[in-house]
Amino acid sequence: MTSPVAWSSGRIRFFRRPFHEYRLTERVALSQMPLFVTTILTAFLMWAFFPATMNNPLFIAFLVSQVAIMALCYLVPWERLPYTSFLVIPLLDFISIALGRQGGQESLTGISLLAVFPVIWLCASGYYPRAALCLSFFAPLAIIWVPLLIKGGFTGQDLARSLLLPVMMLGIGVSVSVLTLSMMRQQRELEDKDAQLQNNLHSSRRQESLLNTVLDTVHLGVLAVDADGHDVLMNRKQRTNHELARPKDIADPNESQLLVFGPDRKTLVPVQERPVRRAVLGETFTDYLVWLGSGNEQRAFVSTARAMKDADGKFSGSVIAFSDVTDLVNALTAKDDFVSSVSHEFRTPLTSILGYVEILLGDEPDESQRGMLEIIRRNSERLLTLVSDLLATRNGQLIVSPHAVDVAELVRSSVSSAMPKAAASGVVLAAAAPERLEAHVDGARISQVLDNLVSNAIKYSPDGGNVLVSLAQEDGHLSCRVTDTGMGMSPEDASEVFAKFFRTSSVRRTAIPGVGLGLPISKAIVEAHGGTIEVESALGEGTTFTFRVPV
Repeated sequence: MTSPVAWSSGRIRFFRRPFHEYRLTERVALSQMPLFVTTILTAFLMWAFFPATMNNPLFIAFLVSQVAIMALCYLVPWERLPYTSFLVIPLLDFISIALGRQGGQESLTGISLLAVFPVIWLCASGYYPRAALCLSFFAPLAIIWVPLLIKGGFTGQDLARSLLLPVMMLGIGVSVSVLTLSMMRQQRELEDKDAQLQNNLHSSRRQESLLNTVLDTVHLGVLAVDADGHDVLMNRKQRTNHELARPKDIADPNESQLLVFGPDRKTLVPVQERPVRRAVLGETFTDYLVWLGSGNEQRAFVSTARAMKDADGKFSGSVIAFSDVTDLVNALTAKDDFVSSVSHEFRTPLTSILGYVEILLGDEPDESQRGMLEIIRRNSERLLTLVSDLLATRNGQLIVSPHAVDVAELVRSSVSSAMPKAAASGVVLAAAAPERLEAHVDGARISQVLDNLVSNAIKYSPDGGNVLVSLAQEDGHLSCRVTDTGMGMSPEDASEVFAKFFRTSSVRRTAIPGVGLGLPISKAIVEAHGGTIEVESALGEGTTFTFRVPV
């Protein structure tokens, strides 16, 4: 139910709370209050200027009825009755106003205009709109016509003269009804939107709870920042990481005060190069290694950042993930130290062997002994080269000495040397190279690459097959391909094949020997020449290695 005052403004301004929050009894009384107050003012005017009217029984009945109706508003338990029962009050008002008009019309004209209050009440209530409009016209009309009909002696002009008031009330009723229905429709839309917003809020809270649970479950530190660098989201693991990087004497450090070190674990990373700062500046990066903390508690983390964009494609923040790789870094360091140590241990006896071989060769041995000593020297030199390569790849360095070389001859020599092994394995080995192709490369190193690739092609064709070594010049580059029809690799294994000590899953299940260093060394040699090496493979169909170096 809506009162006339509440209809005009949405809420009664001098009330302490919105109209709809009052109890039904209070709303009924408040809706009747404007007519009741106006009646009191009318009675005061009559008493002050027309005291004789105060003795008119009909006017007295009007005043008493208004007091009685106001009392009914408070005394009747409207909450226990059917909801629209309160509409009987404006109907009683029409009767009361009719009494007041007949009793005070001679003294104060326009009392019938008081009918506007019950008209507004009925039409603003929103209930029975058609009946309310009918009453808006016929009730004021009855207030005027019924007394004329009772008295008699009226003319058509008398009846016509009284139509203005009912028409005016009907107009007011229509206006109030239209506005009320519009407001009710808007209210329903707002209620629907409110319900939708509540559902969205509930769904958002559920999604937020799920997201927080997932983020707290994963063993990764996740941090989200906005475009200004303020933290938006930080999971449990990242809070632990942040605490690890916090200096013990600073309760709330800024980014520049956090203990973030480089790969050497001693040099503080400049603020502009720290993962969070780089992410705030809009950078996208993957596997950026830093050390957090100090002393025995120091841990290694690889960080990855991805930028967020708003609807307009503008930078709105970043998400940074921190993964603890301390155990992996320590294991790789231990492995590198082991390789370095073993390589150094190999170098000393190999150098000694080569020295004694040189002495024996200097004593001019007979032909058969010289042949065996040459084999010992050649293989010792190759072992020493491999040891040097291990040390070089461990340190990330590999030295090449380019000079003019006939690479076609290197290909034929490598294929010729591998022929016995290929024949023993049932592999058909062939070379497709021009008569001569010179390039400015390190011949010994390129031979090492060719030997590694041809040896692998034969080794990983255990059931026989074909191996073809082709050489050509393409766009100013020397291009060499080693193609086999052997066991091949899966895409996952092919992506890791140049990693040190890596061996494919299919090879690990076989008795094929190897330690996984040939291809990493070959890659280092090719890259030292400024070239590239690639692999194409299909499991069970074969593999093609292609390396290219500038001519």
